[in-house]
Amino acid sequence: MAFTLPDLPYDYEALAPYMSKETLEFHHDKHHKAYVDNGSRLAAEAGMDGLSLEEIVTQSFGKNPGLFNNAGQHYNHIHFWKWMKNGGGGTSLPGALASAIDSDLGGYDKFRADFINAGVTQFGSGWAWLAVKDGKLEIMKTPNGENPLVHGASPILGVDVWEHSYYIDYRNARPKYLEAFVDNLINWDYVLEMYEAATA
Repeated sequence: MAFTLPDLPYDYEALAPYMSKETLEFHHDKHHKAYVDNGSRLAAEAGMDGLSLEEIVTQSFGKNPGLFNNAGQHYNHIHFWKWMKNGGGGTSLPGALASAIDSDLGGYDKFRADFINAGVTQFGSGWAWLAVKDGKLEIMKTPNGENPLVHGASPILGVDVWEHSYYIDYRNARPKYLEAFVDNLINWDYVLEMYEAATA
């Protein structure tokens, strides 16, 4: 089934103090569940319920906004939970990723600044991304539920900048949330897994 709400890969307290139990309960149990429920219904109505989630995302883009928004957000969130872990973040990246960030993005410090800036400057709701396009790493940002899949790229890291992802913990201080995400939450092992799949 393309539309199944995954369990969180950690308990609700695992990401504190950078992301609270309350945020995870609302974000996963309410917001993500709504994307799953709505996406499942809309995919069935569109006759797309036999397709993979990636196929639903790419085929509904620009044609079926309701289905696309929910399918895109479901895809984004499946990975978002895995892109974080207790004791994550930091500057010691797996070798292949560190090399690619050096050669494609000008090094870790520049990546960090540019990735945070992409999230800060995404007007309204959306996402900031590290993606692979034409074999090279690229930082992108997208509105609402859009992701790099619909722009010919493979997302390997994304951060949600919808207010529901940070408002309980950070109020309107989106930059502080993004700094905490990069410095303390990123699961670089999962980013590497997606990077290897995208460049295989």
